[in-house]
Amino acid sequence: MTDHRLTDEAQAFRHTTRRERLIERILLAAAGLSATVVVAIFSMLAWFCLPLFTEHRLAAVLSWRWDPIHQHFGILPMLLTSCLLTILALCIAFPLTLGICSLLHGTLRNGALRRGLLFLVHFMTGIPTVIYGFVSVFVLVPLLRWMFETGTGFSLLTAGLTLSVLILPTMVLVLHAELDQAERRYRLTAEALGFSPEQTMRTVLLPASRRALVVTVLLGMGRAVGDTLVSLMVAGNAAQVPHSLFDSVRTLTAHIALVLATDSHGMAYPSVFAAGLFLFLLMSCFQGFLRFWARHGTSVK
Repeated sequence: MTDHRLTDEAQAFRHTTRRERLIERILLAAAGLSATVVVAIFSMLAWFCLPLFTEHRLAAVLSWRWDPIHQHFGILPMLLTSCLLTILALCIAFPLTLGICSLLHGTLRNGALRRGLLFLVHFMTGIPTVIYGFVSVFVLVPLLRWMFETGTGFSLLTAGLTLSVLILPTMVLVLHAELDQAERRYRLTAEALGFSPEQTMRTVLLPASRRALVVTVLLGMGRAVGDTLVSLMVAGNAAQVPHSLFDSVRTLTAHIALVLATDSHGMAYPSVFAAGLFLFLLMSCFQGFLRFWARHGTSVK
């Protein structure tokens, strides 16, 4: 009887080991496939940008003037606008994310208000981007035009506000999930030390979730940089360097969409691949910087 039981346990152990090895290989294959796709995308963009280097047309693309009628194809205004718009959206959305998560894990730890707020955040993630843009065109644009009495309302500020609302639910849910786990680990200890929920949130949960804060910013940044529809609908699509929040602007993603829809043979066409390559490198630099900062920051105690 004892030998039978040992044999069964040994077989169960072998089955578990085989299953874990299979899962490990599947995850390894998925990671390898993801890395291959990223390398393939970069290679494709670099390949299509090659004529800009070999035919000495790179300087024409890396200039500050976009005027196809007079043969000026500079994408730097769009690159600068993409950076400014992303930073503006994050500057609005990140404090709101911290505030909402502080409510969920501090003042509103239980009750109907917490459930209602979470339901609203989940609901916002399911709203299509075009709806945000549509509402912004008919509500936010006239409102800002009426309030500030300058420009058309289709501006950097309008796009930044709309994008901040768009990326807010994603950032809240990512940080909320991490804070939930940290709360299970540290809540009893904090209560034993006499901390209030607000003190626990400020001095225990947020410092313990530092890496999650970086991931939250990265996801919000990726969504803001990559979004095309909002900038197409409410930014004004003027290829120029903005001098104020009320100027009309065009981002790299909107530029790619507009050029691909109207030109496939002229000099403007290769510029979209340069725009795609710069977009790729821009995100890589942002992510590399934030990951370095997070690693350096967490190593200092």
